[in-house]
Amino acid sequence: MSSPAIPYVSDMGTQHAITALRDKRGELAGQIDALQDQLRQAFIDMDHIDATLRMFVPDIELDEIKPKPLPPRHRAFKGQVTRAILAMLRKEGPMDARAITLRLMAERELNVNDSGLQKAMHKRIGAALRNLRERTLITSSQGGCGLLIWTIATGRTAT
Repeated sequence: MSSPAIPYVSDMGTQHAITALRDKRGELAGQIDALQDQLRQAFIDMDHIDATLRMFVPDIELDEIKPKPLPPRHRAFKGQVTRAILAMLRKEGPMDARAITLRLMAERELNVNDSGLQKAMHKRIGAALRNLRERTLITSSQGGCGLLIWTIATGRTAT
């Protein structure tokens, strides 16, 4: 006799889907538990800091201390993107910013199909390209479809 919680399913493909969904639900439940533990610890840590602050400034208004935003996801170490762009341009030759973005995302094993992440990475790479151009390490020229084509500056050994 079948359980009312998990009805009998005769199709084997459906059974595999149910098993995969159960596994995923268990995984998400584990993540939620871990995040709740982290949140609980963060509250404890903040209470300790609040108590220490009150030792130094008894009448402090803790609500006036604004939360600081977290750093953006997929943050690169200082100079990492610049070095990757220079290495890519040396190896591949002239490229547009979109190609550089997609190549760099693939190298860092980021999801190239995530349009939000792709847009954020494109902005960061665009800023790095402009900075490199200002430092005369690379140059840009007008390419097809209105895109700028980036290349290592002639006579420079970009490091």
